[in-house]
Amino acid sequence: MTRARAAEGLKVRDLSRRDLDAVVRIDALHTSLRKRAYWLRVFDDFLKRPAAAPRVGLGAEVRGTLAGYLLGEVRAFEFGSPPCGWVFAVGVDRRFLRRGVASALLGEACRRFARFKVDRVRTMVRRTDVPVLSFFRASGFVGGPFVQLDRSIGEAGT
Repeated sequence: MTRARAAEGLKVRDLSRRDLDAVVRIDALHTSLRKRAYWLRVFDDFLKRPAAAPRVGLGAEVRGTLAGYLLGEVRAFEFGSPPCGWVFAVGVDRRFLRRGVASALLGEACRRFARFKVDRVRTMVRRTDVPVLSFFRASGFVGGPFVQLDRSIGEAGT
């Protein structure tokens, strides 16, 4: 790990059912919402898939405590996007921020994505989420070839 203050004893491993409560807690610290039902569905989906499925579910553990998590999968979308790794969830317990946890998770996720024969990794970040945006930028992420657009369903024009 390249960070000077790397968490001592940091170990990256596969997420397991026993990590559910910690993931819910860590996510709630960041989002201010306890989304247990959502995370239960995500865990069920990830843990029921065969090991060969193009998915990544990782936990970072420090001295027996879940310090962070990362979930992603290989996706190919419409609009001509070739298959690539997508990180759709990452979270770090505040006690372990700036200690290399997210970097270790992302590094392992990229190694696993490469095993699925993809050479790009993407994510989407709320533009006002400066800490997460800063992490991904510091990790080499830049604006990609697609622009995400949205609108309210109730807007005129349809």
